[in-house]
Amino acid sequence: MIEVGGWFGWTAVAALAAWLWLLLGQGFFWRTDNRLPVRSDPPYWPSVAIVVPARDEAEVLPESLPSLLAQDYPGEAEVILVDDGSTDGTGALARKLSARHCGLALTVTSPGEPPSGWTGKLWALRHGIALARSGGLREPEFLLLTDADIAHEPDSLRELVAAAETGGLDLVSQMARLRVASGWERLVVPAFVYFFAQLYPFRWVNRRRGRVAAAAGGCVLLRTVTAVRVGVPDAIRDCVIDDVSLARVVRRAGGRIWLGLAERVDSVRPYPRLADLWRMVSRSAYAQLRHNPLLLAGTAVTLTVVYLVPPLALCVGVSTGRAPLAWAGGLAWLVMAGTYLPILRYYRQSPWLAPTLPVTALLYLLMTLDSALQHYRGRGAAWKGRTYARPAGTSEG
Repeated sequence: MIEVGGWFGWTAVAALAAWLWLLLGQGFFWRTDNRLPVRSDPPYWPSVAIVVPARDEAEVLPESLPSLLAQDYPGEAEVILVDDGSTDGTGALARKLSARHCGLALTVTSPGEPPSGWTGKLWALRHGIALARSGGLREPEFLLLTDADIAHEPDSLRELVAAAETGGLDLVSQMARLRVASGWERLVVPAFVYFFAQLYPFRWVNRRRGRVAAAAGGCVLLRTVTAVRVGVPDAIRDCVIDDVSLARVVRRAGGRIWLGLAERVDSVRPYPRLADLWRMVSRSAYAQLRHNPLLLAGTAVTLTVVYLVPPLALCVGVSTGRAPLAWAGGLAWLVMAGTYLPILRYYRQSPWLAPTLPVTALLYLLMTLDSALQHYRGRGAAWKGRTYARPAGTSEG
């Protein structure tokens, strides 16, 4: 028997085994080649309504809204911006931008405050979808649900629709490339996508009859007939993690979904400080765990063993002369860093950030614990002046 240093040594071996499993058995989550599938122009371009929920988005709207108005789409399309109780002039700015930039027609509307049991975003989407179905396009065949901080290349809509039509897909979603400029963004943002893909491997999501369902809420193309059939957004009206919940109800109804990384879609929202990123992650982290303390405890233990034990085992093994312990920890850390390299390349970041993943994992663990603490203090998921507590007897998705 190889002496690895008691219980801690065997914990390091368990971490190494976990990383070998994640490398080969978790849907190759670390690969970044999941882009829009093979597609061709359809013989007929269906009509599309682009619905943009916006609450206090005046800072980012000049970068995002013109990109939607400038979509080079061969079919009929319009943009509906739903001003969700903004106090910074979002609606007025949207109208000014529309007058300044020629392109798709823009309608700015406001739904009023959401009633009890609705999140603000989903209430805004409900209002925008209803308006789209009764407005100029009458019954658009597709709905592009995109956030106000998301900028699209001119051919983005064309490529999304072509992918949906070619593949017979009910839902096509792309995870927008998030902004990476500040030091904190470089440390935290690529890991956000990495952890999401680890939890929802894109290859598993994209299986025709797969059990895993997920979407990225910043860019979702949805067939209108599917939305009506599954009753969204009403069916997910109180879900904080609305994108994953949407994908689940579509899949449960037999719809085909696809999720991948974006090539033509970028988020322009800045997160320059750690506090900004902390709020972004913690507002929904505990909801992701279904507000379950047992899942929280399991997540804390798993993150500790899988991400924190390897570098600690390497350091302890080297300092105490326990070669097997150092090897177990070092190899686990090496595999960990290796799986992180593709997403760093996708974000055009230095490969030297790969060994820092344990530090980032520790930050995410602390954010998750803080999310749970805020929940039990009655603050729920807070975002832009609104707080959503989980209704009794409900769960995400």
